[in-house]
Amino acid sequence: MLKVITFIGLGSFLGGVARYGLSRAAVDLAGISSFWGTMAANIMGCFLIGLFYGIFERYNIMSEHWRLFLTVGFCGGFTTFSTFIHENYASITEGRFLQMALYASVSFLVGMLMVHVGHMLAR
Repeated sequence: MLKVITFIGLGSFLGGVARYGLSRAAVDLAGISSFWGTMAANIMGCFLIGLFYGIFERYNIMSEHWRLFLTVGFCGGFTTFSTFIHENYASITEGRFLQMALYASVSFLVGMLMVHVGHMLAR
């Protein structure tokens, strides 16, 4: 059990650091709100988790520990659902209803599409 927790924890650490890097890059390089960095992380994370699970379903590769490292750990640390919900909440409380609706809709729809694309690429 300790080995499983270690793999998940290391993956989560790396996923969280990667998410932070993506958000900072969105602000520093593109000059856009971290709001879009969060959405990019969620969409990219959906693609990655779809790709990983698709590969695991098709091929018998990697141990269960590495699978957990990539999916539960890395993708779990990389995607930002709690941040996503808080940003939507902040948009509502600040009266930015259209922004919230657009952000939530695009994140959900493109996220679902990216999970599908990840699965399809793995096949």
